Amino acid sequence: MAKKHKILQSVPLVAIDLGSDTVRAMAAEMTDEGLLRVLGVECSNKFPCVERGVVTNPTNAGYIINETLKLLANRIRVDALPSAFICVGGRTMQIVSVSSKRDQIRKREVLQELLDEMEAECRSKIESRNPDVSVLDLVPYYYTLDGKQQDYAPTPSQQAMMVQAHFMAFVGKRDLEQKVRDSFARSGKRMELMYVRPDVLLNALASDEDMENGCVILDLGAQTTTMTVYKGTQYLYNKVIPMGGYDITRDIEQIGVSLSHAEQLKCKYGTACAEMVAVNHRFRIPAPKMPGGEVALMAKDLADIISARLDQMIMPLMDILNKEADRFKVLYVTGGGAMLNGIIEYLQSKTTIPVMYGSHASFLSSDTDDEMCMPGYSSLIGTLLLGNIYRQSHPIQAKDENLPILEILKQMTLDLFTEQQTAQNPSTNQKPSEIDKMENNH
Repeated sequence: MAKKHKILQSVPLVAIDLGSDTVRAMAAEMTDEGLLRVLGVECSNKFPCVERGVVTNPTNAGYIINETLKLLANRIRVDALPSAFICVGGRTMQIVSVSSKRDQIRKREVLQELLDEMEAECRSKIESRNPDVSVLDLVPYYYTLDGKQQDYAPTPSQQAMMVQAHFMAFVGKRDLEQKVRDSFARSGKRMELMYVRPDVLLNALASDEDMENGCVILDLGAQTTTMTVYKGTQYLYNKVIPMGGYDITRDIEQIGVSLSHAEQLKCKYGTACAEMVAVNHRFRIPAPKMPGGEVALMAKDLADIISARLDQMIMPLMDILNKEADRFKVLYVTGGGAMLNGIIEYLQSKTTIPVMYGSHASFLSSDTDDEMCMPGYSSLIGTLLLGNIYRQSHPIQAKDENLPILEILKQMTLDLFTEQQTAQNPSTNQKPSEIDKMENNH
């Protein structure tokens, strides 16, 4: 017998971003106006567990997920945060187009069960062709009903004989997804759903007009730089360069300063190219390998170090993009690297597409802290927005603790009896009921 549940109406939305240098978690709630009110943010980088967007140590990642959610629960003053949505990226992620067709023999309703079957078939097509690949996310970009194309999913009120569904699949190495799942299993927390970083950024930064006219999102992360190109109703291109802001910091470190001083130089005084340096200041930085010694560095020399690595990261992407630059109306810059001084001017010098900062501020309530508008939070905001859509059709459920005491005792007795019967009947273990399946999924 399935246990009775109640719907929890006020469970906050929680998103986790497994960054290469820091794991961050954000909690928020939706206002009556349909905006996100951020309740709190916590982060941890206690143990190395992610490299170039890929989990390298699920045990460490599980510990940090658990720790970060505990800190976040304390911050927003709730007993616990048992589950979260998560966004992933990584150097192995690519985009593949895939489609499915169904002949219903005669004109009949296009039911959700049919669409779910077609989506499952598309996942199977990709994963069966390459056992090392896993579909991280499947994004529909158009449907065809009896030869007539539409961008939105068919409803049961629509009828058709021939149904086609076209998807863009974000795929990555199978261990990318498995290690994320292993991390949650070891954290003791539940993963509500996993999203891919390009999709959450698109939802957070681009308007319907941007997507229709064509837009580019450049995500400058700590260890990866990702360019995603979107136009009309589909992703056209996604490219990950396994370099980011951390590599710039390591380049600065090579002049003989500590990694922490190198990071401070980059963030406070660094500029994307020497031509943008207004005053060529001279910096004196302690040299850890020379007790009492110092390293002298000019502001323009610092900019040269930064621009050399930026060229290595950005130019392969721009070479691809500029071949069809007239097809796209805007390039949005986001991620932690978007805060580098002069980055907009630097990028604008490399392309004819208008370049600007990506902003998710329009999705935030007026009483949310202004800091939450910074580019580094875009992926978390996008994850929360998609998570809210999912939560509307998959509300959080919990055991009903408000039943009369006799009813609770009766329920506990029935549950115990059911568990004993299940343990004694192997066939029951092999064939769980549909109700049990639904309960496990939630």
